[in-house]
This record gives sequence, structure tokens and C-alpha cells, in this order.
Amino acid sequence: MATKGAYKRLTKEYMAIQKNPPPYITAKPLESNILDWHYVITGPPDTPYDGGEYYGRITFPAEYPFKPPSIRMTTPSGRFQPDTRLCLSMSDFHPSSWNPSWSISTILNGLLSFMVADEATTGSIKTSVHEKKMYAARSHLWNIRNQKFREVFPELCTIKYNQVQAVTENGLLKRKSFKSNDTQHQQGEEQPSHQQQHNQQAQQQQQQTQQQQQQQQGSVQQKHPITRTVSQGKRWIFVLVVFVYLILSKLIARSSSTATPSA
Repeated sequence: MATKGAYKRLTKEYMAIQKNPPPYITAKPLESNILDWHYVITGPPDTPYDGGEYYGRITFPAEYPFKPPSIRMTTPSGRFQPDTRLCLSMSDFHPSSWNPSWSISTILNGLLSFMVADEATTGSIKTSVHEKKMYAARSHLWNIRNQKFREVFPELCTIKYNQVQAVTENGLLKRKSFKSNDTQHQQGEEQPSHQQQHNQQAQQQQQQTQQQQQQQQGSVQQKHPITRTVSQGKRWIFVLVVFVYLILSKLIARSSSTATPSA
């Protein structure tokens, strides 16, 4: 439980941060415990952390501001080990270097400055620029899976981001514009997706093929009776020719037999 002095000091600092928040930093205490502060650092431009969202925790001692707090960063960043006490000049690793005049804004600005630098310390790790960018790309999705983050910063879980960073199969980063789920749903109703367009085209081609087949079958059905009539007509002509031939043959034969006795 906080002492009266710590409670008064932290309340004053919270009001100051609310009125004039430090750049790239959001911080607030738990309603149930003013000694338990939670922060979010947004990765500054022109750094490997650009666009990243780094959630962490500062735990103040009851004797604050006469004793330093412990500092942790929960979100994987490629700079610090997740959820590990960090050894900084303004943390409880170095109580002798602590200055009671330092505020929460001073602590978080110092953490941000140390983060974008390359100095090693207890709790820090070494990764490539590419890896840090990949951590930045995944940071928001990682945070919203964290129950404590959702409880403390619900407003950050509903922000409509203009861009989301996604990692492709070959490990390179791409940025894809997107809106809220409601906007995506509306756009999905108004503009069909690529897969839907492909399915519609396939259905149209199938319908055209069926129509062509029906037309061909109809034409065959129309021609079929004519073909049958012609075939039957040819048969009757052939029979008639044969019949005439037989009659003529008999007439010729009879004429020949009649003519022979007369001679």
C-alpha cells in the first residue's frame, strides 16, 4: 500500500501526464493500486520500432519517490527480454543513482531513449534491424491477445489503424491498408472480393457454355426431321427406279419375243 506521500506524488504525476503526455508515450495506474502503472510506447519514426506498440509495467515502491521503481516491457520488441526487470539508471537495479526529482515522464522518456540506442544491459538482447521490424509488425496483435492490456487500455483495442504491418512468406514486410471490421463488412457487400469475382466469372462462362450446348441441340433437333424425310425420299426414289427398270425390262423382253416369229 502506498504511503501518503507516494499517493500524493503519483496522483499529481498522473494529472500532469494526462494534461501534457510525453511524445510516443501513454501511461496510467491501475484504479485498484496507484503503485502499479502500465504504459505503452509507440515506436518513433526513423527507427526499427516505427509503428510498433510496446506495452509494459512500472511498479513503484511504497516509499516512492525516495526509492526507484522496477521497469519491465511485456511486448516482445527485439530489444528487451519480455516481462523481465530492466537494469537502467532510473530502475531499482541502481538505487544509489536514483534521483527523487525524477518523474514518471522522466522514467519513460529515459526508457525510450535507451530502447532506440544499442547499449547493452541486464534484460536487453541483441537482434537485427530486420527482426526488430518484424516484432514491431506483430506488436499490436500480440498486445490485444494480452488480457491485462485489454483491461488497462481498452481504447487502444478499438483504434482504427490506417495501416497494418504484415510479414510475407519470405520474411519481408509489407503494409496493407485496412479499416474497421464494420467498414470491411460494408465494403465486402458493395465490392465483391477477388475470389467472388472469379467465381462469378466462372459461373457466367458455365452458363454461356450451357446456352451454346442448348442452341446446338436445338439446331440438331430442328434439322433431324428434315434429314429423316430426305432419307426416306431417297429410298422411295430408288424403289421406284428399280420398279420402272423391271417393267421396262419385261416390256422389252416381250417385244423381242413377239418380233422374232414374225421374221
